[in-house]
Amino acid sequence: MMLVNRKMVLIFVVLVMFTNFASADTNWQIQSVNLETGEPNHPDLTTSNKVTVEGIILNNPSFMLDAEPDENSAGIGGQWQIYIQGDGNDHAGTAVWMGQVYDHVWGGDGTYTNEQWLAEIYALSHDPTTGYEFSAGDKVRVTGLLKYYNGKTNINERHSTEEDNDIIIELVEPAVGLPQGQVITLSNVKDVNNNDIFDATRLSGGEYYQSQLVRINNVSFVEENWGPGNAALITDSTGRTLPIRYGLGSGFNRACNLAEEFDVIGIFDQEGAYRLWVCNYDGNGLVLTDRGSKYNLPGEVTGDGKVDFRDLAELAENWLKCIPGSDGCND
Repeated sequence: MMLVNRKMVLIFVVLVMFTNFASADTNWQIQSVNLETGEPNHPDLTTSNKVTVEGIILNNPSFMLDAEPDENSAGIGGQWQIYIQGDGNDHAGTAVWMGQVYDHVWGGDGTYTNEQWLAEIYALSHDPTTGYEFSAGDKVRVTGLLKYYNGKTNINERHSTEEDNDIIIELVEPAVGLPQGQVITLSNVKDVNNNDIFDATRLSGGEYYQSQLVRINNVSFVEENWGPGNAALITDSTGRTLPIRYGLGSGFNRACNLAEEFDVIGIFDQEGAYRLWVCNYDGNGLVLTDRGSKYNLPGEVTGDGKVDFRDLAELAENWLKCIPGSDGCND
């Protein structure tokens, strides 16, 4: 009887050790903050325990950061990043980031050689069991360490090339489709004085939308500054403004053809201040977004990977409209 008890205790200890190493969280829990100070307070920010969280990939990583390898000690090396957004009741998202050069650039430990870096990127881009290549709209499970950076809690390697710090991404369900961008106005995230609205409860303001896909209608440029990787500024009829960061998608190499007033769909991000990150532009002339996807179907226009009444509503809303200056447009 004593032997059985010892075995049960041993099993219990092993289970507890495993749970501490990779505990399951929601994106909402990962982004928790102290209600008094607003500082992040997830308990594993200060431990070596990894968390595991699920979400839908929002972006093609090559459209967001330049992953081109460069182990030269004078350079910053490649960078890689995706955002995942929770679904159902998990109203939050998380950035997953890693870099090639840690020691002298990010205050960390080690540098991946170019060959090692490419191997790391390949591993992050494919399901370890099936070899499936991830894409925006896939639901994945991410396991890794937490680190705070400029207003949000990320999953990354804590700036170390040690194998124990590796991030693991696994496929949960392919091609579930991008979440429908939450329609917000600048008044949802900026006060009457055009200052960022910060709500430590995360039930309103920028924290409520952070790292998620949003749509803001009827805006115009204050500063266009068109081009891949550049920063822009939009405004609405109230005079509120919001910074935009363009991604590295090829759409930003073409001339900007957006109308004087347009809509914008992007990842609501925070890097010190709140901003909107638009990774690519498909040239449609009406909405600053990229509706392209390897899962596109005829009639699928909203970018969620399926044809349904949302696509029909989008078609009806834009029926007989045309892009000014295009063939057949009389405006």
